[in-house]
Amino acid sequence: MNENPSSRPLPWYRHRWPWLLMAGPAIVVVAGFITLVLALRSNDGLVSDDYYKQGLGINQTTARDQAAARLGLQAQVMLGGHELRVMLRANDAATALPETLSLRLMHPTRSGEDQVLSLRRQAGDLYSGRLERPLSGRWRVSIEDDGRMWRLTGDWLVDKAPVLALPK
Repeated sequence: MNENPSSRPLPWYRHRWPWLLMAGPAIVVVAGFITLVLALRSNDGLVSDDYYKQGLGINQTTARDQAAARLGLQAQVMLGGHELRVMLRANDAATALPETLSLRLMHPTRSGEDQVLSLRRQAGDLYSGRLERPLSGRWRVSIEDDGRMWRLTGDWLVDKAPVLALPK
């Protein structure tokens, strides 16, 4: 028996087909672990625990929007570095403007970026306050009085418009 060492079959791991067949499932397993890590590390900012209560509160918030419309309130929000200025006007001169305003800047997807500012009246109809962090991108803006009787809201694309007029 003359056996030629070159005619002996190669072990399975020396062939390419087993590796090619195992590559697909191996890639899926790695992608599954990457997805799991991303899901555990990320914040579910868009999910609300009290969605039912928020739904019930919609009537109250629309009533505040209507109150601002009845008073004829108009605001211009201006950004200057780390300072935010608001010029608030009412159609009726007899409407008393508050001494302080509450301004909420809400990011559409990252609630951790939201800012709440207390704006103090400077002179006449001008209010100002200092930002915690600089703004860029899209923001939802809400201005209301301290008694929460009225509010003005709008969307602001800060990079394209340095001034936001409310209501639009």
